[in-house]
Amino acid sequence: MLRLDKFERFPLTFGPTPIEHLPRMTAALGGKVEIYAKRDDCNSGLAFGGNKLRKLEYIVPDAIASNADTLVSIGGVQSNHTRMVAATAAKIGMKCVVVQESWVPHEDAVYDRVGNILLTRLMGADSRIVPDGFDIGIRKSWEDAIQSVKDAGGKPYGIPAGASVHKFGGLGYVGFAEEVRRQEAEMGIRFDYIIVCVVTGSTQAGMIVGFAADNRADRVIGIDASGTPVQTRQQVREIVDNTAELVELGRAVRDDEIVILDGYAYPAYGVPSHETNEAIRFAARTEAMITDPVYEGKSMQGMIDLVNKGYFPEGSKVLYAHLGGAPALNGYSYTYRNG
Repeated sequence: MLRLDKFERFPLTFGPTPIEHLPRMTAALGGKVEIYAKRDDCNSGLAFGGNKLRKLEYIVPDAIASNADTLVSIGGVQSNHTRMVAATAAKIGMKCVVVQESWVPHEDAVYDRVGNILLTRLMGADSRIVPDGFDIGIRKSWEDAIQSVKDAGGKPYGIPAGASVHKFGGLGYVGFAEEVRRQEAEMGIRFDYIIVCVVTGSTQAGMIVGFAADNRADRVIGIDASGTPVQTRQQVREIVDNTAELVELGRAVRDDEIVILDGYAYPAYGVPSHETNEAIRFAARTEAMITDPVYEGKSMQGMIDLVNKGYFPEGSKVLYAHLGGAPALNGYSYTYRNG
């Protein structure tokens, strides 16, 4: 039994997210593998929700206890994470500063004025665009933003990109695994594989620890969308080890239990390939399930390819973790102007 209950949680979500069977997608992919989705994109009334809120539920109590008055975070221009940090700050009555780095070489005319960044600004966050490119890990621009709040007499609480390398960053998705186990018992089924997009790492890392409790960690298939898989894997490893210790897993997670597939992030982080675009259209046209070009489109692309290649044995039940992110589609309006 994992010790998740010893950590304080501030509710930002509606509760357990639904699992739905996707019959038209299943049939369109040949019918040999049953596809389901867990809809973490529908998890909250806060600014369209998404996976970051599961993480922030365990971070907010620490922020409040620190007597901070300003949440400070970082992401790309179309960051889902900074949108969720801005939403959380508004919900708990704190100020918010978010650094929006130029992680994506994308030139759509409205890219920095619609979608996630529009919502972030609408919620009152101080959104600062800087020219730095994409990378994994702690960023100087974020540290500078934290210092700027201090210099102005404020009390900042720093949340790193994706909330991932925060000490509590992995806890929310340990909870996801426990939730799936309860839902499996109610549904009378057991999922053979879980597909999840991975970039900064704490979503997959939390799942790995959570499913390690019933020896299914290696069935959590991470689809890399970072384009920096060596760094991503190293960061996932660190978050897994830290999180396993926090929840008292009671054993080390083996390297072979951390599965990250790196063939789908091309041509670059945040830049959709032809295959990504076709995956987005496929999900939309079979199940009206909306995925985005940065994260979910690439994990959808990965899942489709794995099914087509026979990666999953016939009869497998595959759970696609939908992490949200659809507002980013607006930043790619020219790409999808004709559907």
